[in-house]
Amino acid sequence: MIPQPNISFTEPEIVEFELEEEPKWIKIKLKDGTVLELKNEITGVVKIGHDTNTGIPIYNVQSQAILRVKYVPKELIKKVQKQGPTGYQ
Repeated sequence: MIPQPNISFTEPEIVEFELEEEPKWIKIKLKDGTVLELKNEITGVVKIGHDTNTGIPIYNVQSQAILRVKYVPKELIKKVQKQGPTGYQ
């Protein structure tokens, strides 16, 4: 049986926030030479209740991962075939 958390749930409350520092990009270098960058943007914070043992508020943090391709070796890039006006060949 999975233990239940000691949370007293309340009506969710959106909490305004500010970032003390901007999220940093994490650079990921793949074995094939491709370089990706990833960062996690905080999009919202919601207070959902309190811990029944300590009274400490419980928060749910909403976030969005952003991934971008920074570099791809030329030998990995495939030639693109031209498509017709509908997208079909």
